[in-house]
Amino acid sequence: MAQSRQQTQSRQRQRTRSRDDDAPIIPILARKVREVEQKAQKNKLGPTNRTKFQVIALLMREERARVKGDTEIGDAARAELLKRLDGIAQILAKTAARDTSLITLLEPDASISTVAQRFRRDWLLESGADLSEDELIIVREPEARPVVLSENQVIPRSVRSRQLANPFLAPDFAASAQPAVPVRRLANWELLGPLFKSFESGSGGQAASMELPAAPKADRLSPRGLELMPHQARFIESARQGHRRFLLADEPGLGKTAQSVLAASVSGAYPLLAVVPNVVKMNWAREVERWTPHRRATVIHGDGDTVDAFADVVVVNYDVLDRHLAWLSTLGFRGMVVDEAHFIKNLQSQRSRNVLALAERIRANTPGGDPLLLALTGTPLINDVDDFRAIWQFLGWIDGDRPSPELLGRLEETGLTPADPGFYPEARQSVIDLGIVRRRKKDVAADLPDKRIADLPVELDDELGRSIRAAERELGNRLATRFRSLVESRRLRVGDLDELERDQFIRAVALSELEESKSSKSGENVFTMVRRIGQAKAGLAADYAAQLARSAGKVVFFAKHIDVMDQAEASFAARELRSVSIRGDQSAIARQQAIDAFNTDPEVSVAVCSLTAAGVGVNLQSASNVVLAELSWTAAEQTQAIDRVHRIGQDEPVTAWRIIAAHTVDARIAELIDQKQGLALRALDGSDVEPGSADSVQLDALQHLLRQALDGAL
Repeated sequence: MAQSRQQTQSRQRQRTRSRDDDAPIIPILARKVREVEQKAQKNKLGPTNRTKFQVIALLMREERARVKGDTEIGDAARAELLKRLDGIAQILAKTAARDTSLITLLEPDASISTVAQRFRRDWLLESGADLSEDELIIVREPEARPVVLSENQVIPRSVRSRQLANPFLAPDFAASAQPAVPVRRLANWELLGPLFKSFESGSGGQAASMELPAAPKADRLSPRGLELMPHQARFIESARQGHRRFLLADEPGLGKTAQSVLAASVSGAYPLLAVVPNVVKMNWAREVERWTPHRRATVIHGDGDTVDAFADVVVVNYDVLDRHLAWLSTLGFRGMVVDEAHFIKNLQSQRSRNVLALAERIRANTPGGDPLLLALTGTPLINDVDDFRAIWQFLGWIDGDRPSPELLGRLEETGLTPADPGFYPEARQSVIDLGIVRRRKKDVAADLPDKRIADLPVELDDELGRSIRAAERELGNRLATRFRSLVESRRLRVGDLDELERDQFIRAVALSELEESKSSKSGENVFTMVRRIGQAKAGLAADYAAQLARSAGKVVFFAKHIDVMDQAEASFAARELRSVSIRGDQSAIARQQAIDAFNTDPEVSVAVCSLTAAGVGVNLQSASNVVLAELSWTAAEQTQAIDRVHRIGQDEPVTAWRIIAAHTVDARIAELIDQKQGLALRALDGSDVEPGSADSVQLDALQHLLRQALDGAL
């Protein structure tokens, strides 16, 4: 009996050995894939295991091709080996389903890092494979491919004017040479992986923020009527004292744009280039003029026909950057800001390559090679610590897969190597001291108002936007025709009216138009126009809400119209963000279920709410950010919406982001709402604010359009 059992075990060992001899790499891959799967189940899939995942998939494909093409393997053995490889593939698929960001590593054009090459080599050697000399030697990753200028390059007329006005605009100053770092203990270490890992395991409970100088006692930078908060002043003071490269990772709502504008001012970093998402580029120009009114900002739209090449600050969005690379690299920028810098986390994307190429040219052309470089993002890490790579590359902290000489020097000063237990906290701090600044709302709550409203102007420069402006002109001209007819019916001439008489006629015409609009079922009026503006803004508003949800947590999204809500929900679904809907046609049970899901389920990121249905009696305090995609007709309705979040039990300051369509009646409506809010503050809270008009927002908006038409401003 015992002898029979031994013979059976011997035959099993022989079959296993024979099977593994046919494909000795398979048991290694099986062991590695289980390790990666276990890490994924614990949500601890760091850069090392992501690289292992990619190498497992690479070797599995290679082994599958070898097994299928090996004529010396019998059919039964081949089927068995392919079955085992299928098992590995299934585990990879399950792991990728748990973390969908891994799917990009499986694409045929995914880059293979030097770390991945080393894993592949070491595992093949472990399997007993004979490798060629080329496979045994791992060389440094090749330099990034040069940016190829797209065929649709443009040079705006004002840029040509500037170039002709000053042929010595952009002298080619050689960047000052970085001091060589003596080759010592870290010469043969691969350091980028340990540096990334240091942010996973080396925190020691310390915040990732460099030491900043104290805020000056007197605020001498803010224009009249504005005031810097202490956390903002400390950042700007660091720039004034000479620090030039920052990853400003403050949470949304802490004024990163204002800090950047004033940092450029105290650093003399003009002209300044700001690369930003489309949804915030108008706001960027406004913030420049608001905080530094003596400076001019220009925004690049489309082919740049309206750009002012003599401006101090040039604002361009990622989407049109490629067609302006040729001339942007010649303007002699002394500083560059990349807003929402997580947009460039994919080093292989054209967007990232464009940004990094421009940054390299700015470094090369700035005297001393030390421009002001700012990466702004409340969420520098989306999927993995490796997301730091592109931002660090932009800031010059790394060069490809190696630390910069400055960072390497700091690491050498620690006297440690990655094999030493104390290396990771020291390495992390070395990177932080290069310029990482991170403050949370709750960390600076004493500096912040408990509730604030921030406007984000957006440019509607597509076909729908042009049709809206055309409709405004048509409505304004119709009102102007009625105005002239009314004046002439009183046997008066328009030119003879004094200011009081003119205002009385304007109000009468606007009031008549408003009454007709309320009963009209068709035609263009102030209500249909505002609805069309909301539809045009919906995509941009949803895009900004998605950014907030990724960086700052839950967001409440308010809109007036069902079609705008539908468009927003589709946009969130396309971005794989779960949302709930709170609408007027829901039952009480369905509405409460949506509210409970938003407040308690961490997987629900956005509550898409109707201004009228969810504006009262709803508690959504699990969020601290509100996006108002469409404006209300009353200040009270806006306040009620914001107060769904800003209420007893809220632990964080609340920010309401109003999306405003620039150069349309939408901007005037926002001003009118603020005036109505001022009335309430004066009447109820004793605030010393000027009283505004007692007319409705709709009536005031129509009067505004009529005045613009009469003055020829439409």
